[in-house]
Amino acid sequence: MIEEKTRKPANRRDALLKAAATEFLEKGYVATSIDAIIERSGGSKRNIYNEFGNKQGLFLAIVKHNVDEMLETLSVDDIEMHDLRETLTVFGERLMKVYMSPTLIGIYRTVVTEASRFPELMKSFYEQGPARTTLRLAEVLEAARARGEIRGDDCLRLAGHFVGMIRDNLHLQVILGVRPPPSDDEARAAVASAVEVFLNGAGRGRP
Repeated sequence: MIEEKTRKPANRRDALLKAAATEFLEKGYVATSIDAIIERSGGSKRNIYNEFGNKQGLFLAIVKHNVDEMLETLSVDDIEMHDLRETLTVFGERLMKVYMSPTLIGIYRTVVTEASRFPELMKSFYEQGPARTTLRLAEVLEAARARGEIRGDDCLRLAGHFVGMIRDNLHLQVILGVRPPPSDDEARAAVASAVEVFLNGAGRGRP
C-alpha cells in the first residue's frame, strides 16, 4: 500500500512533465500556455504553481528531469576500471547519443530561441546540462592524471575540449536541420576520431 501511494504522485509528475515538454517543443516557450499543458495532462493551475512556481520553473524542471536521466547513462562507474581509451570511447558514444536525442535537440532549440528574452533560462540550462557533463568527465580525467595516464593540470579544461570534440559540427548541423542525426556507424567513427586526437594529438610532433 505504501509503495502504491508513493508511486502515484511520481507518475502524475512524470505525466505532467512529459505533456509540458511536448507543448514546449511543439509550440516554443512563449507560445506555450499553462492552460494548454493542463488540457493535455490534466491537473490544475494550482498544482502546477505550487510545485513549479511558474512556467519558467516548469520548463527548468523538464530540463533537469531529462538531464538527470541522460547523466545516468553517462555514469562511468561501470567502465572506469578499464584503460582510459576505452573509458573515453564508451563515455563519448553515450554522450553522442545524448546530444543527438530528439528530446535534447528540441530543448536546445527552444532554449536558444528564447535566450535573448530569458537569459536566466539559458544560464540554468547550461548549468543543469553541459556544465554537469563536463564536471563528470573532469573527475574521470583527474583519476587518470593521478595514475600518470595523461598530462596537464587543468582537467576541467581538458574535459571541455573532449566534450567539444564529441559535439563537433555534427551537433550544430543537426540543430540547424542541415542534416539528420548521424547513424550508429557515423557516431562511432566520430567518437573514435575524437578519442584518438584527444589522447595522441593531430600533429606530427617534434623531430
